[in-house]
Amino acid sequence: MASEEPANEQELLPVENSLMSLEKLDRGSPELWPEQIPGVNEFVAQNSPQTEPPSWSTSFTADDLNKLHQLGNLSMTGLIAEVKKLHDTAYQLGLEEAKEMTRGKYLNIFKHK
Repeated sequence: MASEEPANEQELLPVENSLMSLEKLDRGSPELWPEQIPGVNEFVAQNSPQTEPPSWSTSFTADDLNKLHQLGNLSMTGLIAEVKKLHDTAYQLGLEEAKEMTRGKYLNIFKHK
């Protein structure tokens, strides 16, 4: 086995030499990210951490934010259950609305002009 190790080292040297790259990279090029590109500056501004809350969250109450945090902490099955519950509630509201509209039609609440 000791005689195999030097043979492997000798075989590796030509492989390493063939992988050697002599290419010089110019890392000082100012054209890679010029300051005149508005897309880069806008991207950085949008994705930098903000110290003030976003404008869409200013109208939330403490209860709204609490509910958002509760929904954010739900597992996938818990979130699916909440969506199903909302769907069922919306369906029940639709049935009640249809019933009240029919009732209003029979009572002549909606008169045509």
